[in-house]
Amino acid sequence: MAETPPSAAGGILVAICSIGGAVVGLIQGQVTIGFLAGLAIGAAGAVAVWLRGSRR
Repeated sequence: MAETPPSAAGGILVAICSIGGAVVGLIQGQVTIGFLAGLAIGAAGAVAVWLRGSRR
């Protein structure tokens, strides 16, 4: 059976960016907007990691 390389974990980007966005939003008084912006950035990063991994 051929061994396949482990898949990249892009989900950590979603988690870190969501928390980071909430913290930045808290500092600026807009927690929800910061969280949603961090979520969008993290999701875009996770998709990029997934696309890069699927090309291998």
